[in-house]
Amino acid sequence: MPEPLLLPMADQPPAERADAARNREALLCAARRLVEERGVGCVTMEAVAAAAGVGKGTVFRRFESREGLMAAVLDFSETAWQASVISGPPPLGPGADPWDRLIAFGRSRLETTLVHADLIRAAGATGSRAVGAYSFTAMHVQHLLGQLGVDGDLPVLATALLAPLEIPILERQQAGGFPVERLLTGWEDLARRVTGHA
Repeated sequence: MPEPLLLPMADQPPAERADAARNREALLCAARRLVEERGVGCVTMEAVAAAAGVGKGTVFRRFESREGLMAAVLDFSETAWQASVISGPPPLGPGADPWDRLIAFGRSRLETTLVHADLIRAAGATGSRAVGAYSFTAMHVQHLLGQLGVDGDLPVLATALLAPLEIPILERQQAGGFPVERLLTGWEDLARRVTGHA
């Protein structure tokens, strides 16, 4: 018996055609490879199209702009990082004490931000991640604060912990000559003050 034809839900985008999905994957693979080989600043829409073996118009139709393409590349790395938080080994992943997870989270987020700094800037004019990526980190930190028994406005406290791990703040601190280890030590001190952890 053939599979039934399912119609898309009213609030969901239509299903992507198989050839469109293949083109998208080829373009993202090409863009990620070029970013790794040449650096974000040297990756153009034309270069991605040539590397993927498609016309430049295909890249623009799919991503609309270079910023849109870089946001899609960033989304790939964000998804991989989120998977390590959700199901990776402890202490970043489940199974560790909430305090150890929070400290591992801060270290990992800061390091990931620094590694992808150029990509984050290229993906958005403000130098910040997409709303979905921020929402995930905020919910995770709120969850850990709750596990640690922290009282108070957890969304605001999570925001206070996340802000120093984002590009706009990190750039100012690095411009002031702060080495990465000082940033990490300072963030851990902030986390201790927020949580009251001895």
